[in-house]
Amino acid sequence: MTDTTSPDTTGYVSTARVNHRGIVDCDIHPVPASPKEMAAFLPARWARHVATFGARVPQPFIGMVPYPRMTAGNGSRLDAFPPGGIPPGSDLAFMRQQLLDPLGIEYGILQPLAIGSHTFDQGLGAALCSASNDWQLARWTGPEPRLKASLCVTQEDPEAAVAEIERRAANPAFVQVSIPPRANEPLGRRRYWPIYRAAAAHNLPIALHSPAYGPGANSGSGWMSYYIEEHYAFAHGLQSVVTSMVMEGVFEEIPGLRVICVEGGFAWVPALAWRLDKVWARMRDELPHVKRPPSEYMREHFWYTTQPMEEPEHPKHLLDTIRWIGADRLMFSTDYPHWDYDDPRQAFKVRLDDTLDQAIFRDNARSVYGLE
Repeated sequence: MTDTTSPDTTGYVSTARVNHRGIVDCDIHPVPASPKEMAAFLPARWARHVATFGARVPQPFIGMVPYPRMTAGNGSRLDAFPPGGIPPGSDLAFMRQQLLDPLGIEYGILQPLAIGSHTFDQGLGAALCSASNDWQLARWTGPEPRLKASLCVTQEDPEAAVAEIERRAANPAFVQVSIPPRANEPLGRRRYWPIYRAAAAHNLPIALHSPAYGPGANSGSGWMSYYIEEHYAFAHGLQSVVTSMVMEGVFEEIPGLRVICVEGGFAWVPALAWRLDKVWARMRDELPHVKRPPSEYMREHFWYTTQPMEEPEHPKHLLDTIRWIGADRLMFSTDYPHWDYDDPRQAFKVRLDDTLDQAIFRDNARSVYGLE
């Protein structure tokens, strides 16, 4: 890659460089323009059910919303409203204008926050996930080949989830299976293994996107008072899932499984790996099925997206963290159109060398997702 720009004094990546290189954005949130838009993809029975009764999901407090009320309802940038006033993330033409075209997005991975993954009624949940998958194909990946879909499944009904994977895995528009990390049980439990086997059999990674709500609290001590606490807890929620999957022996049983941690940061990865190795060395007799140090499973089976980016006081320390994780494990994401969106021109406050830059912004994701 030739850098046609000179380094700037801020260390930010320049616009010309971004456009010249091409980017894979691993976290774009599409949103229906209205409830009727998604209802059009539901079977008539479930469309009537939603219209009459709604969809019961884990939400602990009456009137609470997953995002601060001042952030455009769904946690979005205030400038992300399309001209027609429909919700941010719901207009493909505006997404092209605001994200895909000016930033040179070569591929964008859609991460719909599928309500079906959390719905208590498992039949409705499976129908909502299937509708979300059809909606992605019809509204997004069909008219815009730069966009790729996440295969949404209801993880609490593994049989239905596997059937949905088997039905759609051959479609190249789907590049990953999406599961929320806040499930009814820790995701290393054997009840979820059929989903992992099906994903691995079709060479699809599992994406764990940190949600703003779920059946359990994001903290180890119960529900928190403030949104800022929930936002921070995305990181330690993912740490719990990584620990569960490693210690339950998922990767010994399913060695081809790949897992992507989305929107939970990444600076915690080295410390978690060190701590797990330490306790495993002293208590490994309890876990004969974990045959190697936990850090080795983490190094081989997990990838991480960049947003939200940790920002140390000395930016160069971020490079040390990336080296500890592995330069091939990190993939760029914007989180568009949410309020904490990362612009690729400003995401890194330290200049990356050409090799690292190319790997994080493009090549790692192309390899993980099998993008040509």
